[in-house]
Amino acid sequence: MSSYTDRRVYTLPPLILHPFSDATGPGELVESSRASLIMHGLLPQTGQSREELERKLLAGRYSELKMLCYVGKDLVRWVEQCLDFAAHQPELGGKGIAFQSFACLLVYDPPANVMDKMRRWGVTDYKGIFSRAIGLHSVFTTPPPREILSDDFLRHYYRYADHLFAARLSLSKYAELDPADYEFPLYASGEYARMLEREWEGL
Repeated sequence: MSSYTDRRVYTLPPLILHPFSDATGPGELVESSRASLIMHGLLPQTGQSREELERKLLAGRYSELKMLCYVGKDLVRWVEQCLDFAAHQPELGGKGIAFQSFACLLVYDPPANVMDKMRRWGVTDYKGIFSRAIGLHSVFTTPPPREILSDDFLRHYYRYADHLFAARLSLSKYAELDPADYEFPLYASGEYARMLEREWEGL
């Protein structure tokens, strides 16, 4: 915790993201992207039928949805930890801080160190990933079985997820947090575990 001109900066709990892809995920995502480009005439035809291209597209969409469900679980866990942290800060009481307050901080105004780390991981659209993950988690606490999802939903799931996030924000009034007042680190779960091991070894 640090201060600047008597301004308190709160150090929130670390955001820890766990691995969320299975062995088939990356390959299905590549095949899905290629199928989408072919179907839109941006890549030459490869002799595959429209039905086969559609199958590959939807398989990739389902992999994306599963990954976002896992990310959403980590993000919502972090928001709940932040709410618990705020509840123990007397000066933050009565300010209208709610789930949406920390969700917006994460999606729209994360600290520079978090944005830099996401870029180093090759993630450019972190806002879309975080908002859609939180939106989907409001409906699916775990990835739903493929057979219960319609093809139309899978084809356009990201649009539904965008609206789900907007709906989550609209459920109640909430205080907007000043990003200058909050900081937090971002870790991959393996990275965080190794850091803890080093700390324990130093005891």
